[in-house]
Amino acid sequence: MRSAFTGALLIAGCAVASCGGDGNRADVSGRVTVVYDSTIKPKDRPATAVIRKSRVLEQVAGWVNQSVALPHDLAVRVTDKVPPGVTDAVTQPDGRTIFVPPAFLTQIQGVLGTVVKTVERPALFPEASFNADDLTALSTQFIFGHEMGHALQRQLLLRNLGLEEDAADGFASFYTVNEVGPGPSLAAAILFDELAREEGKLTLEGLSSDHPVTQQRVFNFLCYLEGSAPKKFYGPLVGAGYLPKTRAPLCPQAWAMLDYGWWTQLKPYYSRAFKEQGDEAQENAHHQLIAEMKAFEKEIDKIRSGQ
Repeated sequence: MRSAFTGALLIAGCAVASCGGDGNRADVSGRVTVVYDSTIKPKDRPATAVIRKSRVLEQVAGWVNQSVALPHDLAVRVTDKVPPGVTDAVTQPDGRTIFVPPAFLTQIQGVLGTVVKTVERPALFPEASFNADDLTALSTQFIFGHEMGHALQRQLLLRNLGLEEDAADGFASFYTVNEVGPGPSLAAAILFDELAREEGKLTLEGLSSDHPVTQQRVFNFLCYLEGSAPKKFYGPLVGAGYLPKTRAPLCPQAWAMLDYGWWTQLKPYYSRAFKEQGDEAQENAHHQLIAEMKAFEKEIDKIRSGQ
């Protein structure tokens, strides 16, 4: 039996514009709704039922509804009736619709069904949840967080300093680590590690994609998680060999930048009910970023000499 993330570690061993915002707007705003199509194909109903029962889509939607004043409604449609060429979860360019094809959920469940039979469970991941259904729900929550990141960027016209796909991955980590815990990040890393293994040798298309290389995303998910609480996650992730020791020193600052960055991006769009909590979260994230930058400055010479 092999270990989770081993494919990614093998690769690592080889090579290591805004619409502004006028303060907090009125609570009369767009709402996120999740709708499941009643005509889902029989073969995709089991995986869809897992997601519907888990309510992971509704949890992400609920947080946005509570926290952010969207300018437009956002419809999340779990349906076979998707735009041409769509095979996985996708956000429309205007940020007002997210499509989640049931066949995509079935694909995830199938991949993770193989994982639980062939991959050794990471000690950090609860034994009771190391099954295809729970892994499917948790990884889908992370993936949906990615799509919600796209929707927020597109509806709010958020400032990006890099690729939108990187920012969307960042929102998935930001939301799930802060609001859910380590489960979605770990499940997504397990899923993407297996997907990377199935992809096989890297191709020109894969290297030139606007998405990061799949195995690189595994390490990004784990890095943000480890950086959010190094005392808690260093041993289970770095000590256990899932996150390389060469990457780990960079993760606390990376998480602090991500956390402060997303709170700052969203601040002009907090709902009135969330303003006090959001302002406090952003202020705490700002203090943490300063602390991590100072700590990083003290360790940088040691880090460089050890690489």
